[in-house]
Amino acid sequence: MGRSTHFSVGSAPRDLSHYRYDRKSSRWCPTRSETRAPSGWPVLLLVCTCTLLTSFASSTRAQERPSLSLTIVEDAPSIDGVIAPGEWPDPVLDEPLTQFEPEKGEPSPFRTTIHVAQTQSALYVAFAAHTPDGARVAAAQTTRDGAGEANALGGPLDEDDSVAVLLDTFSDRRSAYLFQVNALATQLDGRITDNGRTVDLAWDAAWKSAARRFADRYVVEIEIPLVSLRFQPGEDRQWGVSFLRTVPDRLETSVWPAPAENRYRVSNFGVLEGLDLEQTSGKKWQLIPYALGVVDEDGEGDVEVGGDFRFQPSSSLGLELTINPDFALIEADVEVINLSRFELRIPEKRTFFLEGSETYEQRIQQFNSRRIGDITWGAKAIGTLGKTSYSALVTSEDRQSEDPESGTERADYGVLRVQRSLPRGSSLGLLAASRKLEGEQQGSVGLDTTLFFTDTLGLTAQLTQVHGIAGDGGLAWFVRPAYDSRTTHFHIGYTNLDDGIRRDINAIGFLRDDDRREWDTRYRRTFWLESGAVEKVQAIADYERYSSQEGVLRGWEAQAQVELVFRNQWELELEYTDGFELFEKEFRNERVEASVGWDSRRGQSIFGTVGTGTNFDSDLTLFGLEADWRVNDRFGFSYEVTRLELDPDPEGETTWIHILESSYFFNPDNFIKLFAQTNDAIDKVNVQALWVWRFLPPFGSIQVAYQTGTSERGEVSDQGDTLFAKLSWVF
Repeated sequence: MGRSTHFSVGSAPRDLSHYRYDRKSSRWCPTRSETRAPSGWPVLLLVCTCTLLTSFASSTRAQERPSLSLTIVEDAPSIDGVIAPGEWPDPVLDEPLTQFEPEKGEPSPFRTTIHVAQTQSALYVAFAAHTPDGARVAAAQTTRDGAGEANALGGPLDEDDSVAVLLDTFSDRRSAYLFQVNALATQLDGRITDNGRTVDLAWDAAWKSAARRFADRYVVEIEIPLVSLRFQPGEDRQWGVSFLRTVPDRLETSVWPAPAENRYRVSNFGVLEGLDLEQTSGKKWQLIPYALGVVDEDGEGDVEVGGDFRFQPSSSLGLELTINPDFALIEADVEVINLSRFELRIPEKRTFFLEGSETYEQRIQQFNSRRIGDITWGAKAIGTLGKTSYSALVTSEDRQSEDPESGTERADYGVLRVQRSLPRGSSLGLLAASRKLEGEQQGSVGLDTTLFFTDTLGLTAQLTQVHGIAGDGGLAWFVRPAYDSRTTHFHIGYTNLDDGIRRDINAIGFLRDDDRREWDTRYRRTFWLESGAVEKVQAIADYERYSSQEGVLRGWEAQAQVELVFRNQWELELEYTDGFELFEKEFRNERVEASVGWDSRRGQSIFGTVGTGTNFDSDLTLFGLEADWRVNDRFGFSYEVTRLELDPDPEGETTWIHILESSYFFNPDNFIKLFAQTNDAIDKVNVQALWVWRFLPPFGSIQVAYQTGTSERGEVSDQGDTLFAKLSWVF
């Protein structure tokens, strides 16, 4: 739907005798003598909860899981999109999968045939996705990993007819690999953690796929090198497995085995039997050097060299070293409108920090790699030992000192993550993150847990202690029980953030606020209608209320949203937000927003948004237009324009934002991309054009690019016309 902007609102202290106005944080704060000592009882709560859950789950009988047996073959099938007679072993499934939505538990109207085989070096999966009308197969996505993000509700390739295999290679019933392919052979891969709560598409591996469309079906064939996965070696091993198919024409997602309350719920996977992983073959290391040439508009040039070394000493451990990594050709940060006074988190796009990043996802974000600038080197390790997974990252950068006359200072960063699998797909984790700069250590150490009591009832919790120069010893913690089913989500959460901890956490993490005690709740319900003009209705209600540690009400926000999806492919969304917030004074903020649009479910959509209200004593008008158009299998574009008007506008935030993206694919590994954006409020004009040929996908490539005006979000760049040429090789 349309662009969703966000702001927060709060209440002023009635007695200011014990408060001061902090201009740096733009809020009223208690005097230091009034600040309470942090409480230690959350530690006891977290430990007791984990102990109770472990005892409860261990006493519960293991559920019987359906199983499939693969076939070990000597000759690998050809990955060409054709299931030739005798090429593949007999199918492990040849029946309709079970619907996750819209009609949970009912057989899909469409039959799916699945073959699975293994050689010493790779796993092979073939799908024949039968359909009564091959002309209605939706195939629009041509960009690897799609254009968008994934979560527990789905991913970007779900907008196309697609199939997927999900593999729990350690049978921990908590984490898995995701390999998804649409009818154009476009690949999506990622990692699933926290038993389906977190889906991260940042992970990339070298694997093959092919697809071909026929009058009554489309066929997808997949080859996954075993060296791309981590697993326990041995004979006659078992992995957790699930298969998935999407049919956007009827908003259908179907799975095997029969669905749980979350489409990615790893603890509900079936069993893939008969794997021979005793003597697997494949390359244990990769060397990926690069050379980059740059020429600016003044004719001055530069050459940089660097590279990555990846080593897999065992099937359960991966190591990576990077020297002088190239971040020059990373996609630009997209401009957005921020109606709040809090910092927005900027997504990571740099390859070195992406792999394994799913393990660092937390509600209180102790590690945020965007706090790290251009690094000179970095090293990381990711592995599994029994039921315990671990990852570690160390790196350094030369950053500008706060004193301009002091030049640059070296900053060293270190992160350690350990997670222990518990029964029912639950987990207990530890994360330590720290930055050393000018002799000062800043960061945090904390415990976090994701618990599943039943298929629908769970709890997440986190306890973090801060170290540093501002909030040393301070605590940040939260507890959030939740109910999750296919159609319903409900939670009530409580978060406690001690005063002064934000600066130390944000040296390497991400925390929008501190001095905060917050209650928050959300209710989301989805209704699927079998007849009538409306096909789907989704209603959402949110409420949060937070005060200072001294009990002064700082803000509350209430939001209601309803979305209607019609059978004629039109959609309507209405949203109302009301709030109250305390900064230098009391503010009452209110906004009404409506979006309407059309989605062909075959790669063409257009949506319009209008909004009006008040925001920090200014009248607000917001409108926008988004169009996403797939012209054919090779060419597509998207355009988005947003207009924000504020009256009065003391900070000059009224703006037009234009964003244009286009791509043309000669094939999935040879393509041209164009990106352009403007932001009138800061006079920003940014253009990027890129040609990529991945001759050894996904890492070996030639890239030629043009850039001007590239900078971080919300900033203006002095970059003029610049040309880049980069060669990456894989040994």
